[in-house]
Amino acid sequence: MEHEVRVPITSDADLVPARAEGRALAQALGFSQTDATLIATAISEIARNIVVHARSGEIVMTGIQQPHRYGLVIVASDSGPGIPEIDVALERGHTSSRSLGLGLPGARRLMDEFKVETDAATGTTVTMTKWRPRDELERLRERRRDRG
Repeated sequence: MEHEVRVPITSDADLVPARAEGRALAQALGFSQTDATLIATAISEIARNIVVHARSGEIVMTGIQQPHRYGLVIVASDSGPGIPEIDVALERGHTSSRSLGLGLPGARRLMDEFKVETDAATGTTVTMTKWRPRDELERLRERRRDRG
């Protein structure tokens, strides 16, 4: 079960389709409405950072399956100037653009896994994942499908 969606980010207008695609993929993977909203919000925060700090980039969303859980992996990348002080940027309330400073730290709080790789020469890549457990009924259906 691998679903992949790519959304180019070049302006504020791209935040809406990025959120919508993330929400739709989360729902297709069986995430709750609440989790789909959290995922969409995290995508919006990261996409906004791309527009403000790098001007353009891409968000790639991939659904993944493990034996006892489903996940949605979101990789946001840009070729901007990088983040000079990543530890400071991840602090709650830090802002470099007169915003509320909820971007990176806010997205990190909403997701289960969160990693930032940044370099002035190559830009920034944020990888974040949200997980949900697979219930016994899902596993049973899969076993039947594999046998049949």
